[in-house]
Amino acid sequence: MLGVMAQMGALIACGVAWSRLRPGGLSGDETRRVLTTLVYYLLLPALVLKVLWAAPVGLVSVQIAAVAGLTVLAALAMAGLACRVCLSSRAATGAMFLVAAWPNAVYLGLPILDRLFGDEGRAVAIQFDLFAALPMLLTVGVLIGRHYGDRGDPAVSPLRGLVAVPSIWAALLAVSLNLAGAPMPVWLDQWLGFLGHAVTPLMLFSVGLALVFDRFRAADAPALAAVTVIQLLLAPLVALGLVAAIGLEGVPGIATILETAMPAMVLGLVFCDRFGLDTGFYAAAVTLTTAVSLVTLPLWFAFLQGLPLFA
Repeated sequence: MLGVMAQMGALIACGVAWSRLRPGGLSGDETRRVLTTLVYYLLLPALVLKVLWAAPVGLVSVQIAAVAGLTVLAALAMAGLACRVCLSSRAATGAMFLVAAWPNAVYLGLPILDRLFGDEGRAVAIQFDLFAALPMLLTVGVLIGRHYGDRGDPAVSPLRGLVAVPSIWAALLAVSLNLAGAPMPVWLDQWLGFLGHAVTPLMLFSVGLALVFDRFRAADAPALAAVTVIQLLLAPLVALGLVAAIGLEGVPGIATILETAMPAMVLGLVFCDRFGLDTGFYAAAVTLTTAVSLVTLPLWFAFLQGLPLFA
């Protein structure tokens, strides 16, 4: 795990360096938008189609989604309690809900689980996100943004966001073909694999591009500490209890808990800009939790491997 995290950290550091050096005159934000757009519309849907077409889909998928959804709700509840003590402005409160409740399940979780567990790990990361975390973000997360922000059209249904996600359509197609027992043509399997191999490095590089080090404010220290504890310690503990309660064993169990132990998602920056939330606080929380997770994730992995449930 330490070797995996070192490689992940090195690629994230390359993204940080790019945003500072601006090769070719391209800023970090410009480069990140191009890369994430490519991943969002082409590479990630290709990977989702390849993985879910062949992955076992059944009770385990339901269990992964249940743990993901319930952990997000628990983190929202904990963030609500922390907001009463740490924050006063509505914009900062909305940002804290988003940054504390949703982990970076795809942009960091998928590459890490891919390196640790291969196809089985990728399947968990994709199901965690597409079957629970992402739909909740595009519904509950949007409602939070509208409530605490000062922008956005309240007449637009949050459900419209789900329809516009290419990976959702790829997942629906893949699961349908999987359940129907349709074989994947060899040429298509190879082509999708070719596209999917680019997802991991581009996602990690994009995470580095999104990190900022000039948004930290002394007044935000208590709230940032609360977010870090919720995201990297309490949420995984909730997930561990849920996994043990439903009997989700082996790689799916470990991988699901590790997903909940990921740092804050980068995508929330878009929500902050869209709804007028505190982008500075959110960016600082993403940077802090990402840095701390390079230490906590190996510790969680070592701890989980020693539990009888996952032996």
